[in-house]
Amino acid sequence: MSAPLSPRVFDSPGALGETLAREIADGIAEAGRAGHRYVLGCPGGRSPRPVYRALAALTAERALDLRHVVIAMMDEYVVPAPDGGYQDVPHSAHNSCHRFAADEIVAPLNAAARPGQGIPAASVWFPDPADPAAYEERLADAGGVDLFLLASGASDGHIAFNPPGSPEDSVSRVTVLADTTRADNLGTFPGFASLDEVPRHGVTVGVRTIVTHTRRAVMVVHGTHKREAVRRLTTATAYDPSWPATLLTQCKDPSLYVDRSAAGQALA
Repeated sequence: MSAPLSPRVFDSPGALGETLAREIADGIAEAGRAGHRYVLGCPGGRSPRPVYRALAALTAERALDLRHVVIAMMDEYVVPAPDGGYQDVPHSAHNSCHRFAADEIVAPLNAAARPGQGIPAASVWFPDPADPAAYEERLADAGGVDLFLLASGASDGHIAFNPPGSPEDSVSRVTVLADTTRADNLGTFPGFASLDEVPRHGVTVGVRTIVTHTRRAVMVVHGTHKREAVRRLTTATAYDPSWPATLLTQCKDPSLYVDRSAAGQALA
């Protein structure tokens, strides 16, 4: 058991993003000077967008060299493969996390970096639905994730594609998506016309994956629709499977960053 986390409250998502982006930029620069790889764990979706935008601005402002940066993504939608098992949705699909990483993380960062100093294509990592366990080995071989950006589902506390009920010892795997998670993703990916269009499976890092391989974890929560997430995260003292984002309590060097609209009157 640990003490409940005290959140750091920001006036806006933009202010939150700028503060966290400065920490990431500092880490990238320090790793570069030391000749080390910098592994940034990244979710897709709405919550981290202010961080990614601010990091691109800092990359240009500081002329950051990103050639040693690895983007370690959390998950991807999958569909049944013709020969059995599962395969990624097409990487060009509106809901593809591969597309999100390429268009909303890597492309802006590389456009901001000096020519030849962007993130190499081979340095964008995903769990493979054909061999999810290999992701555990890849992260371990890399020395872990320097900083993992985390986000909590609004209605059910899912983190990556870990649904409510995910055990604490879960690792990278293909999992069934909770209907609550799928409903949340209607807002994340407005190209879905209805819940029926949202895939029912995903490949994802597990709870233990994040806790074991992360040296610093920062949960980003903003918007009035995330007030229940803030309540759950600020009262948790241990991992609660009914709200998987509470894995933050088990992470090394954890922080909870929220904006005033998510904090509500009790915290703001």
